[in-house]
Amino acid sequence: MTIGASDPGHPTRPRRSRVRTFLPLGIAAWLVLEIWLLTVVAGATNGFTVFLLLLAGLVLGAVVVKRAGRRAFQNLNEALQRGGTPAGGGGNGLTMLGGLFLMVPGLISDAAGLLLLLPPVQKAVGRFAERTVDRKLREATPGSLGDAFQQARIHRPDGKVVQGDVIRDEPEGAPRDPRPPLNR
Repeated sequence: MTIGASDPGHPTRPRRSRVRTFLPLGIAAWLVLEIWLLTVVAGATNGFTVFLLLLAGLVLGAVVVKRAGRRAFQNLNEALQRGGTPAGGGGNGLTMLGGLFLMVPGLISDAAGLLLLLPPVQKAVGRFAERTVDRKLREATPGSLGDAFQQARIHRPDGKVVQGDVIRDEPEGAPRDPRPPLNR
């Protein structure tokens, strides 16, 4: 007896997504390209220059991540002192990502990190990421992680989360649930 897609007792595996298929290949190609580019630059100049470029990227990336983290913490602290909720972040997340790209050894990642430090690029990437997440949440199937996240995002029309308790009006003689409530 062969087990396969025609066997009714065994469901077929779902198709693998494109991201899961091509991401390892893309990472491998990126690594090969980074190493090749570093060897080209080392051949055109010398190894010490490449070392200095990599060291400068590491130091600059660390400074960018530290400043963006400090600014994000400061914004959070100010918002909590006002009694409100923190604002959208002001691009601190993308600035940190740019700093991390600068810290990764390689010239292509350095170029990507420097691009992410530019405000117009941050706005475009932020809009793209927000649209993508919203679309994926709308397409979420019941029972998936995206569906759970969508269920957790119940907001009032003004965008604020509604906090409250559920109060059930049950008749006197109705049978009660024997389990204790979770909030005690």
